[in-house]
Amino acid sequence: MGGRKKRGLINVDEVVDFFNNIIVEKPYLPLLIPLILIFWAIEKWFFSLSNWVPLVLAVWATIQYGNYHHRMVVEDLNKKWKRVILSTSPITPLEHCEWLNKLLMEIWSNFMNPKLSLRFQSIVEKRLKHRKSRLIEKLELLEFSLGPTPPCLGLHGTRWSTSGDQRVMRLGFDWDTTDISIMLLAKVAKPFFGTAKIVINSLHIKGDLLLMPILDGKAILYSFLSTPEVRLTVAFGSGGSQSLPATELPGVSSWLVKLLSDTLAKTMVEPRRQCFSLPAVDLRKKAVGGIIYVTVISASKLSRSSLRGSLSRRQPSFAVDGLQEYCEDQDLQTFVEVELGALTRRTDVRPGSSPQWDSTFNMVLHDNTGTVRFHLYERTPGSVKYDYLASCEIKMKYVTDDSTTFWAIGPESGVIARHSEFCGKEVEMVLPFEGVNAGELAVRLVVKEWQFSDGSLSFNNFVVSSQPSLNGSSNFLSRTGRKINVTVVEGKDLITKDKSGKCNPYVKLQYGKVLQKTKTAHSFNPIWNQKFEFDEIGGGEYLKIKCYTEEVFGDDGIGCARISLEGLIEGSVRDVWVPLEKVNSGELRIQIEAVSIDGCEGSRGSAYPGNGWIELVLVEARDLVAADLRGTSDPYVRVQYGNLKRRTKVMYKTLNPRWHQTLEFPDDGSPLELHVKDHNALLPTSSIGDCVVEYQRLPPNEMSDKWIPLQGVKRGEIHVQVTRKVPELEKRPSLDPEPSLTKARHISSQMKQMMIKLQSLIEDSNLEGISTPLSELETLQDMQEEYMVQLETEQMLLLNKIKELGEEIMNSSPSLTRRLSRS
Repeated sequence: MGGRKKRGLINVDEVVDFFNNIIVEKPYLPLLIPLILIFWAIEKWFFSLSNWVPLVLAVWATIQYGNYHHRMVVEDLNKKWKRVILSTSPITPLEHCEWLNKLLMEIWSNFMNPKLSLRFQSIVEKRLKHRKSRLIEKLELLEFSLGPTPPCLGLHGTRWSTSGDQRVMRLGFDWDTTDISIMLLAKVAKPFFGTAKIVINSLHIKGDLLLMPILDGKAILYSFLSTPEVRLTVAFGSGGSQSLPATELPGVSSWLVKLLSDTLAKTMVEPRRQCFSLPAVDLRKKAVGGIIYVTVISASKLSRSSLRGSLSRRQPSFAVDGLQEYCEDQDLQTFVEVELGALTRRTDVRPGSSPQWDSTFNMVLHDNTGTVRFHLYERTPGSVKYDYLASCEIKMKYVTDDSTTFWAIGPESGVIARHSEFCGKEVEMVLPFEGVNAGELAVRLVVKEWQFSDGSLSFNNFVVSSQPSLNGSSNFLSRTGRKINVTVVEGKDLITKDKSGKCNPYVKLQYGKVLQKTKTAHSFNPIWNQKFEFDEIGGGEYLKIKCYTEEVFGDDGIGCARISLEGLIEGSVRDVWVPLEKVNSGELRIQIEAVSIDGCEGSRGSAYPGNGWIELVLVEARDLVAADLRGTSDPYVRVQYGNLKRRTKVMYKTLNPRWHQTLEFPDDGSPLELHVKDHNALLPTSSIGDCVVEYQRLPPNEMSDKWIPLQGVKRGEIHVQVTRKVPELEKRPSLDPEPSLTKARHISSQMKQMMIKLQSLIEDSNLEGISTPLSELETLQDMQEEYMVQLETEQMLLLNKIKELGEEIMNSSPSLTRRLSRS
């Protein structure tokens, strides 16, 4: 039933191709059709003789479409026949491979399963970040194991064959396991609430696998001949205190099956192939990124008529002596867009069917594998639109012997493979455009540098090694163990959206929850030379960069980028030019250095309880976003320090509030987070920005005065003064000059008065007046909690001082020590 419905739908592209084909075959048709329509209109509205005109047109169109469809089917069958039968000749008989499955069974549990589980786990985690079901707000991978059952290969035998000069092994792939264990924790999207555990406990994948050895056996390309059959069994369980019942989430099972099928189809179904390298030497290094220079050299054999359709739907061009002739389109104006992840760059426009560009682009790779795509566009003179013509791509992969493998789809779905033994070696490839019968693109790639997780770099056939870390993989220290110094040096070739042609760029840096901002420059090639400090964060956290230009009616983004800070070496400055993503030009020069803190453990000890407190002064804020319809806000600040929460008073109807309020916390090293909120009497409060105050490495008793940009909003800054105080007890006055008992009674009396006032307002049904006493009551409660913390801090300081005095007495009086020891 579903198939009949699908066949009943009109394929617009097929109809357009059909009429284009009719026009090419019958050049008189553009003149004949208007003539027939005019005659039919005269016959219908002036003198009605018969209805033969629509009938003749319908019959004629039906015959033409039948002939067209029949010809397309014949061409498609001929193409498959030539590819599978004529150009592929078996060179070995069918071979049974029971030995292969026995060998796979022996090494699966102790070698293949752990290795593949770790590899696929990282792939699944990356994939789930970008592809989520609409029912799921957040998805986290908790467990991943492929189980003890390996796949079965070549149950019905294997066969070697040749396709041109390429040898291909074809074998069956059948993986049916019920021992797989993949557990996901899903947070359900709004308006629903709760979490659920998704468990994949069985997997079935069946298809025909193709293996193609390349580079004299140094690597193997593998792919499925067609999209394999995929089935998953999904179970659902509880996920926490607010978990959903253990029932199926609607659509999640089908979404997971579709996600797996689409991933296989886009990455390893013919002609898309994956590469498995067989290096002679394994340096056991994990590449986490690289710098690649991509040069678009030239194109050849471009033809507008050939590039705008697929091979099976066009008539062949004229041929002379077996060579195909291509029409010279001298008025053709084309350019190439180079894409690597979210980074894109464009060449200039060049005319003719054999354009020369020789454009080189600096590209950044954030993994050990990547795909560089090349999209060919035509620029029509006098038009703002670009016509897409064709595409091709090159895949690259770091090999553990410190080399790089490149591969691409060749003519007739063949293989083009190159191998770069070291960084700096150029690789040149001529790629046919996919899906067309004309056009080739010549490109050159150079890997300038590979970056590794242990901090070493590989470039120009020279490996800069680092001190090995204790765990053998990464020398990241704890969150507060090192500082990251980031210097925004300069920029070049920045773009602007200002009609006046001016550019006023500035840069925002985000690392974790900390946000920093440079000053504003006034040039397309600005120079900042501004240095910023961050506490190092583990777990592969990226340094995120956003570049803006100041405009009259709001700032415009002119690109973004990210830098992996994994594997930084102390004392070594990483100086890189980072290309900006989501724009056509622009680069930033960034210098990054990891710095260890001398006496880390000793200085860190000052953050432990009993050695001081944190004094935070919330001075003011400026340029906050308007949360109310009247264009203002009622801002206050909620401060969270570990498990402690404080808040300031509410400043009504202002975007530039002034609090001048001081808060104190016992110094235990917890993150100091500020949440600026808009106060509402009846509705829930809304957030108008967040930030984190860095204080851990401040010198003792020295105040840091700074403006901190607010995150999560378009604008807004908050002015704070923070001091890490480590005083002597006798030098520190009481936290409050007012006697303790008097202040405690005063706060209690005020809270009772507010409760009585609130109760009377409720009895009078005066809902509008409730907001003021509620706000004052919350402020009094915060004052009470703050006062209790102050008393606890004084108590700890007093006990520490008594302990120090006792130690001094014991050290200064040896006789007393001996008496105590004897007793």
